[in-house]
Amino acid sequence: MIDTSVNLGGLRMPTFLATASGTFGYGFEYVGAVDYMKLGAVTAKGIRVEPWPGNEIPRHAEVPGGLVNAIGLQGTGVEHFLKYTVPWYRQQAKGVPLIANIWGASVEGYAEVAAKMGDAVDAVEMNVSCPNVKAGGHTFGQDPKVLAEVVSAVRKATKLPLVVKLAPNVPSIVPYVKACEDAGADALSMVNTIPAMVIDIEKRVPVLANVTGGLSGRGIHPAAVKLVYDAHKATKLPILAMGGVYEAKDAVEFLLAGATAVAVGTATFSNPGVVAEVYDGVVAYCERHGFASVADLVGALA
Repeated sequence: MIDTSVNLGGLRMPTFLATASGTFGYGFEYVGAVDYMKLGAVTAKGIRVEPWPGNEIPRHAEVPGGLVNAIGLQGTGVEHFLKYTVPWYRQQAKGVPLIANIWGASVEGYAEVAAKMGDAVDAVEMNVSCPNVKAGGHTFGQDPKVLAEVVSAVRKATKLPLVVKLAPNVPSIVPYVKACEDAGADALSMVNTIPAMVIDIEKRVPVLANVTGGLSGRGIHPAAVKLVYDAHKATKLPILAMGGVYEAKDAVEFLLAGATAVAVGTATFSNPGVVAEVYDGVVAYCERHGFASVADLVGALA
């Protein structure tokens, strides 16, 4: 029997497979449609201190090879999340670890929501692709020094395993990886969506009310694999890889490139059963190639 369990920076996952934040609701909406026993963790959609309405509609557009979305991190706020969402999730998900994706408009905002989580969840994932309003709107994840500051603040605010979700649109991922490592992160999550835009050529206007959004889906997979490979060479931190996972082959690529675990995201919108398909396919790959565990695949390029 293949051992599918992995350790993501102190988060012990019963399987290597997770769901990506923003694509799986708060974790319980897919009960009955997804085999949770094949999941190692569920990442809830983004939470900040206060409720947040997100962007105006339309907020998403299908494109060849994926989806461009500008949901805008719509969320209930941390108090509602802890009072209602987490207990409901625990009841429905039957022991599958829950990762809280957090964000804020300032360093203090990140630290506050992380502290409020206490031990209600099993790990914290920081979305650093957010503008720092106190620094003139500069995105946290676009400056290694600012990134280190916010990761350090969250590290001091929580004892939970701390995962930092990195942005892909940087010249080199290495300085950002190093910044996270030095500031106390336990793991990395990568990659976030790639900035994108869709235009209605008949109306000559942007399709999204927000004008721009983030591209996810099959189209970003090769770029994500390369970034995971680069990060793995630069750090010993474990990596939760995501970006265009639609079949087992995609997950195996991430594992071989150096990821410890893999998240499925956009693919679940069209096929909730993809979770089980990816799990079964990776197990079959290990059996076919003589690997006793999924962990043995990590970075195992010839």
